Amino acid sequence: PRRALEDTRTLVLSAIDKGMHVDDAVAIFGVGRSTIYGWIKLREEGGPDALKVKMPPGPKAALNDRQLAQLRGWIVGQDPRQLQFDFGLWTREMVAELIKRKFGVEFTPQWVGRLLARLGLSPQKPLVRAYEQNPERVRQWKEEEYPKIRAQAISQGAGIYFLDEASVRTNHHAGTTWGPVGDTPIVRGTGQRHSVNMISVVNTRGKLHFSFVGTIDSAAFIEYLKTLLHDIPGKIFLILDGHPAHRSKETKAFVKSTKGRLSIFFLPPYSPELNPDEWIWKSIKHDRVGRAVVRSVEELTNRIERAVDRLQATPELVRSFFRDRDLLYITMPVTELRSSSPVSA
Repeated sequence: PRRALEDTRTLVLSAIDKGMHVDDAVAIFGVGRSTIYGWIKLREEGGPDALKVKMPPGPKAALNDRQLAQLRGWIVGQDPRQLQFDFGLWTREMVAELIKRKFGVEFTPQWVGRLLARLGLSPQKPLVRAYEQNPERVRQWKEEEYPKIRAQAISQGAGIYFLDEASVRTNHHAGTTWGPVGDTPIVRGTGQRHSVNMISVVNTRGKLHFSFVGTIDSAAFIEYLKTLLHDIPGKIFLILDGHPAHRSKETKAFVKSTKGRLSIFFLPPYSPELNPDEWIWKSIKHDRVGRAVVRSVEELTNRIERAVDRLQATPELVRSFFRDRDLLYITMPVTELRSSSPVSA
């Protein structure tokens, strides 16, 4: 083996230096006569350092620095479908095809994997964004509309809360488990498909207000708003999505009846990533309930309550959700937000 070659050279020549005949060295060490004489000559011309084994040179870089930068820009900055591929997720095979198209160089998928690692890229589960989302509308919300809401809340002494609803089913599963290669593990759950609906609000201080609800309609939504106003003193600025129950005539009439104690504001359409309450649902549904594999509605409800209790008892965990890149607009000064926003750039 190459890693043992230097020791072998030193050992053979040391034996010969001590009087061993070359023919005996051939028989004992299993190396060729011409090889031994080549080592002797190598040492005579270059000294002991000439016996050291040099690492073999790697293949010549097929792509220069400019091409590597272009490749990274395509992968990070564009959807594969923009480059005439059929799929929306990058694979090593697709990257190899892209390199061949653009630079006329062929790489194996294995070599592409090493190349992508050198470029600081790794395979990741993507976050899906609705193609209907209007980037300009999102920018306006982050840089113009929300800062006005925040300033208005400060001037009126109101608390800002983000609201969202969610539903989880008894057969909802998330996460992975270990098992033998090629033998998919089986976890026994339930075949029943019962749903539990939930609603909550959250703020930047880590306060979480939660409730189970029935069918999410105007009546159920208004009942939750009444509970919210009872449990949280003072003025409330509520930020939510455009669900029909949020925009109904009944809801508008109820908000008006609070005489300014409750105000509601709507997020841009198709933009759930702008709502920190989505992280509450991820924590409850994916990180807790989905991994429990529940077997009944009662067990599902108990798991949800335990997950909520955990979040309410650890406001620092809830506050950490606001450090997500898409949520920095909530706490970041507008000037910093503009300088760091890829949308405004």
